[in-house]
Amino acid sequence: MLVRLFAALGALAAVVVVVAGVAVWNITRRGVSTREAPGKLETVVARALRKAAIPAASRQQKNPIVMDDAKRAHARAHWADHCAVCHAADGSGTGVSGERMYPPAPDMRTAITQDLTDGEIYWIIQNGIRLSGMPAWGEAHADDPETWELVAFVRSLPGLTKDEVEAIESAMPVSAHERAEREAEDVFLRGD
Repeated sequence: MLVRLFAALGALAAVVVVVAGVAVWNITRRGVSTREAPGKLETVVARALRKAAIPAASRQQKNPIVMDDAKRAHARAHWADHCAVCHAADGSGTGVSGERMYPPAPDMRTAITQDLTDGEIYWIIQNGIRLSGMPAWGEAHADDPETWELVAFVRSLPGLTKDEVEAIESAMPVSAHERAEREAEDVFLRGD
């Protein structure tokens, strides 16, 4: 019986070594680029690690903020200024920086994000996600009202109107290069 157990463990170890060897060989041959989409296994492992990183007490938190028009406008402006460069104005993850990250910024409108608890979204905004492009934002305490407003705004992303998306796009910061390109285009269109 003990011999069979050791034989099975030895076979399992051999399989693990072979799989790891193939993975290392593949990585050293091809490299690791953020231009390639992560595989299913990598995605599952990354999501499991993210979930494990969030304390249970944080997952249980409920959003204490009752949104009104002023808070929604504030959250929308905050999103435009801090989040949209990666997550895009509409939350699709297709922001200028978001598509170039590894892993790429997620589409915040899908179930992968919308199924997270309020506490999980809050914790991610506050603490970031290691080994991704998501930094820690806000004040490091459990009741930052601005972060809770963002949590509510994230919940509203699937239902944003065209006008709201355009308002976010117009409020997004513009680099000096983009500003110069726009000015050159305006001069050209005016015929100057």
